[in-house]
Amino acid sequence: MPFRPTPPPETPLWATLKDSYSQTRAGMPHGWRAQARQTTEDLEAFYLSDSQRADLSERRPVWRWVLRAWWLAKALFFRLTPARRVLLVAALLLVVVGRQPLVSVGGNLNAGLDLILLGTAVLLVLLMLELKDKLLARYELEAGRAVQQALMPDEPPRVPGWDVWLYSRPANDVGGDLVDHLQVNGRTRLVLADVAGKALPAALLMAKVQATLRALATEVPELPALAARTNTILCRDGLPNRFATMVYLEIDGRSGHVTLVNAGHQPPLVITPAGHHELPHGGMALGLMPGSSYAEQAATLDPGAVLLVYSDGVTEAMNDAGTFFGEERLLALVPALSGLTSEQAGRRILASVDAFVGQRRPHDDLSLIVLKRQEPSV
Repeated sequence: MPFRPTPPPETPLWATLKDSYSQTRAGMPHGWRAQARQTTEDLEAFYLSDSQRADLSERRPVWRWVLRAWWLAKALFFRLTPARRVLLVAALLLVVVGRQPLVSVGGNLNAGLDLILLGTAVLLVLLMLELKDKLLARYELEAGRAVQQALMPDEPPRVPGWDVWLYSRPANDVGGDLVDHLQVNGRTRLVLADVAGKALPAALLMAKVQATLRALATEVPELPALAARTNTILCRDGLPNRFATMVYLEIDGRSGHVTLVNAGHQPPLVITPAGHHELPHGGMALGLMPGSSYAEQAATLDPGAVLLVYSDGVTEAMNDAGTFFGEERLLALVPALSGLTSEQAGRRILASVDAFVGQRRPHDDLSLIVLKRQEPSV
């Protein structure tokens, strides 16, 4: 069955316009100028090359606006299909010609106005065609998001002696971060993987990484061998310049022992009331180099200690000034995390990142695994 957009609500046009205006104003807490500046920056980042943006920064204000308008118009034109390029040029010609002082054509004194109306109608048809494509792409992305959410765990695992919290938030409709858990031979395994890139290409590779890890989990119980086999499969079946970093953990519910393998990911943090330290760096990212080997790491957490695994969406979160959240800000939060539950600690990190980013759109997918060793029950 072909996709059709949801019919518009049965709301009067004027009431809808007033509501849309109110929502638009509410979505601009910093005013129209700030929103216009942000919109211009978004258009430049999407349509213009790095060299063009660098050139604009060196121009005088007047020439900057002239060049920006010209380059954006060219980018728009060349991203249309050939037929729609013809429609756009025809519509603009009709509007321009219609504005000229025309004489009567066939007794019609309103020929100029007719041409303007015809050009406007062609532009509306072109807009409807582009909107149709956007709605179809949105529908496909929403379907992909639903599938991706179904692949993610609904809730964290329940492990005796551990307080576990998992979180993942894509920067776009679909993302390239993987947070998952499963039971293997009576033990709980967790994984946080980060695929290079964002959106649909990263999401597709993420699904392949998850399927590969789950398929090999019981066949290859040793964590270093599991990472090596996954790397071999991604090198064989993957795409050039596409890779994934990963931390794969196994926790023992009877003790505070954690074993893990790190494939090119940020080292996890062990947080205790006395301080914190990073675990060692790991091996090569998955999918980069055939034959890569991986070493098993181990850590023992005392009651009250926290193990934090995070994606680079935390440290590389960016604010309006183009500044990264950074590892220093993350480490500044560490002293307050050891006294919290795993979810409270994760929410504290998220709140700090969101406050730092402000109104800027997310720069990257963001994921967390927070493990806290619980105090023994009396």
